[in-house]
Amino acid sequence: MAWRGLATEFSQVPAVTRAYTTACVLTTAAVQLDLLSPFQLYFNPHLVFRKFQVWRLVTSFLFFGHLGFGFLFNMLFVFRYCRMLEEGSFRGRTADFVFMFFFGGVLMTLLGLLGSLFFLGQALMAMLVYVWSRRSPLVRVNFFGLLNFQAPFLPWALMGFSLLLGNSVLTDLLGIAVGHVYYFLEDVFPNQPGGKRLLLTPGFLKLLLDAPQEDPNYQPLPEEQPGPHLPPPEQ
Repeated sequence: MAWRGLATEFSQVPAVTRAYTTACVLTTAAVQLDLLSPFQLYFNPHLVFRKFQVWRLVTSFLFFGHLGFGFLFNMLFVFRYCRMLEEGSFRGRTADFVFMFFFGGVLMTLLGLLGSLFFLGQALMAMLVYVWSRRSPLVRVNFFGLLNFQAPFLPWALMGFSLLLGNSVLTDLLGIAVGHVYYFLEDVFPNQPGGKRLLLTPGFLKLLLDAPQEDPNYQPLPEEQPGPHLPPPEQ
């Protein structure tokens, strides 16, 4: 019964969050069971473009290290902030959310080459947290019961905690930088004089992923629209 209730609860999680976290957990489980090796997953441009091992473009975002506290910590934040974005500012805009993943993944891969970063899942997590924090500037965050601060400080707190776990600061900085680029292009620049949206989701993604709202009178709340908006009340 407990497993059935857990499965029911998980089935109610938005599709992108459910798919990404499941892929991360299954990838880690496969490595833990010696079905896969991290050497088969990391990003290597020579193997991608010379040996056509194109799956590395995806698997480098799915492996967060061997099962342990670091993995659980990362999965907690991936699941929480991916879900909050998908149910909040991307509600009813699944195609736009997937396109954000694509944009972030491509930019991180290109920039990761400069820093010789081979696993980019943590950078993607930092990007998700950063975008959420900039769209919820007045929300107060309780960080493991130790610190209370405004949401925009959360990415930096996570980076500091990541350092304590022995992770590279470059990975977090990469995610924050890419998150800021996305936030600027999506939320800031279109609202400047003469500005416009530069990140346009392909039409086929919208046809494939965005179902019409059941309620014809549905109007998105301000915080569900792209661009600057009023933050939700303090939590």
